[in-house]
Amino acid sequence: MNEGACYPPKGAGRGEDQVSVLKYQMDLQDLTEEDSSLEPVAAGDSLEMLRAEEEWESVESIRPEVGSWERPDRTGQLISFNEALQHFQTADLSVCREKIQSTVPRRGLSAFLHCLFGPPQLCDGLQEERDLILAIAQCSLDHKDPVHGRVLQTIYKRLTGSRFDCALSGTHWEELGFQGSNPGTDLRGAGFLALLHLLYLVMDAKTLLLAHEIFRLSQHHVQHFPFCVMSVNITQIVIHALREECLSKECNRQHTVIPVVNSLYAAIFLHLAYIWKTQQKTILDSSFVLKDLEILAKRNPKQLLRNLDIYLTKRTKGLSPGKLSRTQSIPESHGSHPKTLTFTGICDLH
Repeated sequence: MNEGACYPPKGAGRGEDQVSVLKYQMDLQDLTEEDSSLEPVAAGDSLEMLRAEEEWESVESIRPEVGSWERPDRTGQLISFNEALQHFQTADLSVCREKIQSTVPRRGLSAFLHCLFGPPQLCDGLQEERDLILAIAQCSLDHKDPVHGRVLQTIYKRLTGSRFDCALSGTHWEELGFQGSNPGTDLRGAGFLALLHLLYLVMDAKTLLLAHEIFRLSQHHVQHFPFCVMSVNITQIVIHALREECLSKECNRQHTVIPVVNSLYAAIFLHLAYIWKTQQKTILDSSFVLKDLEILAKRNPKQLLRNLDIYLTKRTKGLSPGKLSRTQSIPESHGSHPKTLTFTGICDLH
């Protein structure tokens, strides 16, 4: 065998195009000639090349799936909660704002009693912030919007630990706890605010561990529940509490609305996980648990927020990450429930 001969690719046969075979041989010859004519590289140039190689190797490789939103300068980049929020602050939400009802209308005796004994009204300077939240809750998921796509990608990556982009629709969303392959179909009653809350939960360094622990609990072989659908229902509880002015006192005290709403969302999710774990709840108990959570969120949001603060700062009282993730023995009487059980949430109750 002639060692200097150039051979065509393995798949090249007698019936294949002879031009491609000739091109293959010419490419090999060009590479050989270029390799032999290379000049020695200076020491400084070599250093720069090494640095460039190290920087290139440190870049995460992103492999978009079919159906994922792609753009060379943004693909694979996570999006922060503030960046996503800024998108809605500058977007035209006039259509969504027309649909909102800032407060629950009251008449007659109900209005009189609410005026005497109800919570205080939200300060004038905070009403615009409240209405922005309610307007976002009226926005649907738009797969054509790059920001919407990045929010979905970020949620998926932070929950699963994946480095790669995924399709914006597919069965992988069911694994995260949506009821279908399109996350947008499960946002009823909460709109895009539900995804913003999930984004807040996974992008805030203080609550990311909590998100992972609850997500792990949602995949328990007996106590499993749809994580993302549960999150959507918690967002709707927060919306109800906001519209019924149950958060006005705390918002007025902190002179802000969005951080209070985010914290209450995380606090309710924390309390749900604690109840779910310690009281050995299953998906059959979902409607009762959510109803109790809504009552608690409206009556005593301050206590929920205090529990969250204790959990995030001290982790010495209440529910700790270790306790939440620890496998707990469950009586045989509970049995194992199939994952096809219909999930009853706040949306269905109302």
